Amino acid sequence: MVSLDVESIRAKFPALAHKVNGQPIIFFDGPGGTQVPASVMKAMQQYLLTSNANAHGAFVTSARTDKLINTARLAIANFLGCDRDEIVFGANMTSLTFTLSRAIARNLQPGDEIIVTRLDHDANVAPWHTLKEKGVIIRTVDINPHDCTLNLSDLAAKINQRTKLVAVGYASNAVGTINNLAQIISMAHGVKALVFIDAVHYAPHGIIDVRELDCDFLVCSAYKFFGPHVGILYGKREHLTQIRPYKVKPAPQEVPACWETGTPNFEGLAGLVATIKYFRELGEQMLPSVADSRQAIVEVMQGIQAYEQELCQHLIAGLLEIPGLNFYGITEPNRLRWRTPTVGIRMRGQTPYEIAKQLGDRGIFTWHGNFYAIGLTERLGIESSGGLLRIGLVHYNTIAEIDALLTALTEIASSSLKVTT
Repeated sequence: MVSLDVESIRAKFPALAHKVNGQPIIFFDGPGGTQVPASVMKAMQQYLLTSNANAHGAFVTSARTDKLINTARLAIANFLGCDRDEIVFGANMTSLTFTLSRAIARNLQPGDEIIVTRLDHDANVAPWHTLKEKGVIIRTVDINPHDCTLNLSDLAAKINQRTKLVAVGYASNAVGTINNLAQIISMAHGVKALVFIDAVHYAPHGIIDVRELDCDFLVCSAYKFFGPHVGILYGKREHLTQIRPYKVKPAPQEVPACWETGTPNFEGLAGLVATIKYFRELGEQMLPSVADSRQAIVEVMQGIQAYEQELCQHLIAGLLEIPGLNFYGITEPNRLRWRTPTVGIRMRGQTPYEIAKQLGDRGIFTWHGNFYAIGLTERLGIESSGGLLRIGLVHYNTIAEIDALLTALTEIASSSLKVTT
C-alpha cells in the first residue's frame, strides 16, 4: 500500500484555499457534505456548455447525454463493485429509500417484520416506519451506550422467520461506528430476509464491494464523497427486476431506468463521473503499475483508510486530554478499524451549538445537533440538550488542522470551566 500525497490532494480542492477572518478555513464538516475537486466542477460546467439536453433525442447533444448516463452507470458500478444495470440514480439517498420502501411494501403482508436500528440516520428508519400503515411490524435494535456500537445480541433476539428486511447503516454518521455487516447480513439471510445498507457516511472512508458483502441493496450519495448532489442505489439485479416500482406509464420498462422517477440530474452525473475519475487517477498515481480502474480505486481507498486512521488516532488522543469533555463512541487504538474518523463530543458548560459557533468564528467548521441520527441522541439522553458536536475528518484534512482544533477546544473548555467554577 502506497501512502497519500496529501499536499497534492489538497491542491485539487479550491475551497481549501478560502479564509474566514483572515484564517484558512478548516473543514471538519465532511459528514454533512465534502468539498469538491476542481475537476468535478469543470466536468459539470462542460456538460452544461456542450451537452445540455434531455435523453433519447435525435440530435447530437441528446446523444451525448445518453452516452453520459451509460458512462455514469459504469463509473459508479466500478466504484461499488457491481454491474451497471444494478445502479439506480435519484435525487438523494432519502428519496431513493422512500421509493424502494414503497415498492417493497407491495409484497408485504400484515404481520411481516422489518428491523431498523437506533444507530442509523433517520433516512434509513422513517421510510420503513411508513409501512406500519400496511400492518408491517417495525422492530428497533438497541445500541451499547458505552461505545455507541450496535447490540448484536439484541438483533439476534429480534430477528425471526417473520423478518422480511433488515435496514442498517454501514457506518454511523454521528459517531463513526462501523457495523459488523458480515455478521448482520449472515443473520438476515439466515431467515431469508433482505438487507438494505445505508453507506452514505462510509463511502468516503473505505472500500465498498457489494458482491463481497452480498447485500441486497445499498445506497450512497456522491455529495458525501467529493461529488455533486446525486443519490445512488445499488440493487441486486434479481430484486430490481422482480420488485415492481411506482412509475409513470410512458417511462422505461427496463431495469434500472424503470426505477428512476422523472428527468435525472444530468450535470450531476457528469460530476459523478469526474468524481470516480478523481479516485481512479489518484490510485494510478499512487501505484502506476495498477492493473485496472477497479484496482486503482481499491488501492486509493486503502491508502485513504490508513491515513484517516492516523488522523483519527491523533484526534481522539487529543480530545481525551481536554478537561470536561465527554466522548461518544469507540476510542481504543486497536479498534480503529471499527470506526470512521467522525467523532461526537460534548463539553461541560457549553452546548454543542455554542462550541460550533466559537469554532466557526475561528474558521474551524464543525456540525452540531443530531445529524438526523435522532434515535441515537435520544437513546444517549442528549437530544433535548442539543445533541452532539460532530468533528468529521476526510483525506484532505491534516494533523496540523487537528492540532489547531485541539488548541481551540482546550481554550474553550478552559474558559467554560472558569465560568462554571
